[in-house]
Amino acid sequence: MNESHPVVLVTGAARRVGAVIARVLHGAGYDLALHCRHSRAELDALIGELEARRANSTLVLQADLADIERLPGLIDAALARFGRLDVLVNNASTFHPTPLGSITVQQWEELFAANARAPLLLAQAAAPHLKNARGSIVNITDIYAERPLRDHAVYCMSKAALRMATLALAQALGPEVRVNAVAPGNMLPPEGNADAARQLALNEQTALRRQGTPEDIAGAVLWLIRDAAYVTGQTIRVDGGRILGA
Repeated sequence: MNESHPVVLVTGAARRVGAVIARVLHGAGYDLALHCRHSRAELDALIGELEARRANSTLVLQADLADIERLPGLIDAALARFGRLDVLVNNASTFHPTPLGSITVQQWEELFAANARAPLLLAQAAAPHLKNARGSIVNITDIYAERPLRDHAVYCMSKAALRMATLALAQALGPEVRVNAVAPGNMLPPEGNADAARQLALNEQTALRRQGTPEDIAGAVLWLIRDAAYVTGQTIRVDGGRILGA
C-alpha cells in the first residue's frame, strides 16, 4: 500500500482518450486504478508501461459498467489496494447511431447505462471517500450534450444527462468534493470511421480549423483535478470552437 501518491480511478482507461488520460495523470504523480470492459490486453500493456516508470502505482479493474452490482466493488478494490481514493474520472462511454424510427429499448438501455447511470452510481459509491480526501470528480461528456448530432438522439440525451449529473453532484457533494466535466469536440473519429472527407469538413466547421488530440482532453482533466481549486459545477469545452458552429 502506497500512501504517498493521490489515487485516481479512471473508467474506460485501456485505449484512446482514456489511456492518454492515464498516462498524463501518472506522469503528474498520481497512482491509478484503471478500468476496462473488454480491452484487457490493451490495459495490461498500459499497466506494464506505467509500472516500468513507477512500480506499484497501478491497479487493473475489469467490469461491465452496465452491471450495477459490480460498481461499488470497483471503489472497494481501489481502496483495498491503495488505502485512499482522491479522484474519479468517468471516461468510459458508448457511442453508436440511433436513427429516429429504429430506436430500441435495448439501445436506450445500453447508452444510458454506460454514459449516465454508471457515472452517477460510481460517484455515489465513491462520495464518502472523496469527501475524506477533499477530492474531485471529472466526467467526460461531449459538445453534443448541448447540440444534437444527427441520427444520434439517444447518445446525445445520455451525455446531456451526464452534464446535468455533473451539476447535481457538484451541488450535493460540496464543499468537500469538486465536480466538473470536460466536453470534447473534434477529436478522434469514431472507431472504424476514418472518412477523410468528413474529417476535413469537421475541421472547417471548427474555429481553430484543426482536429484536437487526446492530450488536449487529458490536460484539461489534469487542470481540473490539480489546479482548479475554486472550480466546480463547470463543463470545460475542449473543442477548438466547434460549439460555435464556425
